[in-house]
Amino acid sequence: MAVSLPLVVTAQVDLLLVLVSLLAFWTRLSHLNYPNAVVFDEVYYGQFVSLYMKRVFFIDDSGPPLGHMILASGAYLGGFDGNFVWNRIGAEYPSTVNVWSLRLLPALCGALCVPLVYLLTLELKFSHLSALGAAVLLLLENSLIVQSRFMLLESVLIFFVLLAFFSYLRFHNAPSRLVSDFSSHVWLILSGVSCGAAVGVKYMGLFSYLLLLVVASLHTWKLIGDKTISHVSLDFLIVSYPAFILCLVVVPVLLYVFWFYVHLSFLNRSGPHDQLMSSAFQASLQGGLSRITRGQPLEVAYGSQVTLRSSVSQPIPCWLHSHKVNYPIRYDNGRGSSHQQQVTCYPFKDVNNWWIIKDPGRQQLVVDTPPRPVRHGDVIQLVHGMTSRFLNSHDVAAPMSPHTQEVSGYIDFNVSMPAQNLWRVDISNREAESEVWKTILSEVRLIHVNTSAVLKLSGVSLPDWGFRQLEVVADKLFKAHSSSLEWTVEEHRYGTSQEQKEREAELHSPTHIDVDRKISFWAKFVELQWKMLTVKQEESEHKYSSSPLEWITMETNIAYWLHSSTNAQIHLIGNPVSWGVANLSLLAYQLLAVVYLLRRRRGLKDVPDGVWDQFVCLGCVCVGGWLVNFVPFLLMDKTLFLYHYLPALCYLYLLSPALLEHAHTHLLRYRALCVGALAVLLSIFLTYRTFCPLTYGSPELSAHQLQGLKWRDTWDILYRRR
Repeated sequence: MAVSLPLVVTAQVDLLLVLVSLLAFWTRLSHLNYPNAVVFDEVYYGQFVSLYMKRVFFIDDSGPPLGHMILASGAYLGGFDGNFVWNRIGAEYPSTVNVWSLRLLPALCGALCVPLVYLLTLELKFSHLSALGAAVLLLLENSLIVQSRFMLLESVLIFFVLLAFFSYLRFHNAPSRLVSDFSSHVWLILSGVSCGAAVGVKYMGLFSYLLLLVVASLHTWKLIGDKTISHVSLDFLIVSYPAFILCLVVVPVLLYVFWFYVHLSFLNRSGPHDQLMSSAFQASLQGGLSRITRGQPLEVAYGSQVTLRSSVSQPIPCWLHSHKVNYPIRYDNGRGSSHQQQVTCYPFKDVNNWWIIKDPGRQQLVVDTPPRPVRHGDVIQLVHGMTSRFLNSHDVAAPMSPHTQEVSGYIDFNVSMPAQNLWRVDISNREAESEVWKTILSEVRLIHVNTSAVLKLSGVSLPDWGFRQLEVVADKLFKAHSSSLEWTVEEHRYGTSQEQKEREAELHSPTHIDVDRKISFWAKFVELQWKMLTVKQEESEHKYSSSPLEWITMETNIAYWLHSSTNAQIHLIGNPVSWGVANLSLLAYQLLAVVYLLRRRRGLKDVPDGVWDQFVCLGCVCVGGWLVNFVPFLLMDKTLFLYHYLPALCYLYLLSPALLEHAHTHLLRYRALCVGALAVLLSIFLTYRTFCPLTYGSPELSAHQLQGLKWRDTWDILYRRR
């Protein structure tokens, strides 16, 4: 076939899309390295970026690791080595830190949200004019600009959520989706990837993901009942349903796991959060506990010297401990005690944490050759290494938890209180009934033979006579699967000294035997998930914290940065006019939906079915998106800030122009409506310009000018009088 010359390429370019994209990049990326100082939550996220640069393990209970990996990627591209102390807001970055690179990726995501909203409006089947309106609302929203220009994660979350909905609707609207055309399914795959990324950045992304699944399910159900679709297309739709599940369910789940795989593979060094994890997890990290436990004997034997760590991390990790101090004869409330040696749980490494596993039928405290391993169901005695007292319990009430038994180091006072120091080993995570007790890997309950009570960390702090250490008790009324009942051998050596003085010296100088011991990724993944959900950092009231109901009317602001000597400052303050438009649109949609539903119930259809479907889809995506990103915060017991509202706000900015177009096209065909819309857009632009000094930190304003920007009495605008 002959080829005619010249070759001509024809392309369609949406100039409006290009224009809003360029403006978005300009508003988000210009002067990105200003201020050259730590801004608000950069002090929080920066710590994790530094740990990433040093490959040090950490836990962040606020969300999965993808967000941190994205921020760390930007830091890596700028040559950041992690050597910066993130200890206060306003601290100046040294010349060695590439500030522009640290903030680049969140700013890019924030800029890309503007064209995404434009395209998403088109996929909701509204006009280019509505798409432009939605893009302008995002473009001129001061709070979104501020949140995008710093090393923060809200812009990244919003980007992936918008991309997920756009990709799905692009697939849904493609005519080729009902035929065997792979090109349309690429959008479905991209939607699934975006969902996995959104959840991987912050757990709040999960609610938008679930909303997308609901929308997709409703679309599929409607298609199945659509009689205008041919049987061939319907058969293909049903056959391709597994591919639908694969893209929107399996892909996000696999990606979520993958983020943690990368996270755990990369962060392989011991760090500040190690003690929140199990001994097995800690031992898998380089340094820290792994240096202590490297080469330890795997199997616990009679004569083994061990430290026993409580499996529960609340209130703090601790080890079974005793010292040469007795319980007081009487407690402050008048109750008596056994006056025997105290047994506690101590939250620090200490030589008094060592215990010796003894065979009740033999006197020796050393390991045989070959060692005789301790198995599930064996009865043992535990001898305190430094004082030689036997771990004991009896029918005496515990000091702080009187409904449980006291645990002590037995002293024979010859007062008709015989020793009850036999304990049965119960390996709760055993795979066989004759399983050997293993270092780090086995989770063990120690059951008191005489009373059937279980050795337990109560978690209550003892008074001054107990040095504020944590109470250990024996509990008969225990819950079968409580982690406070379980103990793990953390440090372990085979004892070789029978004499007390020699044994004390041995306890200070451990010997090791080379044993290879690893924990699987899945075990680390499950443990980390559990810790992220259950181990919460201390919550404290913050000057700029707020409640969700205050967000709707923007009752509060957040001072992100204040220059050390001038009035230059940056605040998280939204565009008040845009904020009002968003709230009005939310209310108007709900009222209009109620009117429509009531009239349709009476058989009155104000709009054609196609328009009604478009209106319903708009509500599912926009009003539904606002609900799933706002209502959960009403149920959360944590410190909240205004920026938590930004994902929900974006859905309302998507709703506003589309609802206006619907009203103008089908209900109120008045020219005054268009004039009013233009007036509102002009007001939004003027308000954006008014608050620009607080958005970008420049130009510096006088105290009088700053007072003029305090549009609400509840806003906290800072200024210096000169």
